[in-house]
Amino acid sequence: MSETPAAPRQGMEIPEGMWIRCTKCGAMIYRGILEESLHVCPECDHHYRIDARARIQQLADPGTFEEFLADIESTNPLEFTDRIPYEQRLEQVKAQTSEREAIVTGKAFIKGRGVILGVMNSEFIMGSMGAVVGEKVCAAAERALTEQLPLVMVTASGGARMMEGMVSLVQMARTSAAIAKLDQAGGLYIVVLTDPTTAGVAASFAMLGDVTLAEPGALVGFAGPRVIANTIRASLPDGFQRSEFMQEHGFVDRIVHRKDLRSEIARIIDYCGK
Repeated sequence: MSETPAAPRQGMEIPEGMWIRCTKCGAMIYRGILEESLHVCPECDHHYRIDARARIQQLADPGTFEEFLADIESTNPLEFTDRIPYEQRLEQVKAQTSEREAIVTGKAFIKGRGVILGVMNSEFIMGSMGAVVGEKVCAAAERALTEQLPLVMVTASGGARMMEGMVSLVQMARTSAAIAKLDQAGGLYIVVLTDPTTAGVAASFAMLGDVTLAEPGALVGFAGPRVIANTIRASLPDGFQRSEFMQEHGFVDRIVHRKDLRSEIARIIDYCGK
């Protein structure tokens, strides 16, 4: 591990972005240390959100990830416009994230075990599921079935993409059917729930895993806690909809620290004989 510079003193000029204040515990974290710890706060263990490419780099054996369906992109079938036209919003997000969609899918090896891997990116319109995300999830399930490989899906989503209306909502049924087909054929489906996994994604393929893992503190649920509290006009339990709460109530099999995910996924594959 690299040597950590002394924490900045009040009034001291430091390069922008060199130090980060933890959003949970308030500790000052040297950026290099945060990156070495897989974007987990070394003081309080808060798991920061990361993009799809960083996640793939953490999970897949070096040089083994082979992306498929990288070229398909969303269109604007409803000619939807809010503040700006949907196609203009897509172009802005593509430029900001260097991604074409909210999920990256491909074939990879995790500790030497071949898998079909799908990783969602919450930075791309909150990881929302439209027609292209649905198609890539279905294609990943079909590829896993054809090649007889485990399917590993890392979810991070705010739900259905409202700009695509019913086209988006129908992806819940499509992806669920694709996972059901894989399940009926005896395929192994491992889900890793990360912050946030909500709404239409949580109500479809994210909750259909044979084994469901979750990162610590991840928000997992359908409607958000504030929406629920305002609707029922009552206070919610501490930690409501966090991954630990979901495990206590039987929706998650195991909470796994980010640094242990590779080993845990490999162990599950071996245990299931896949």
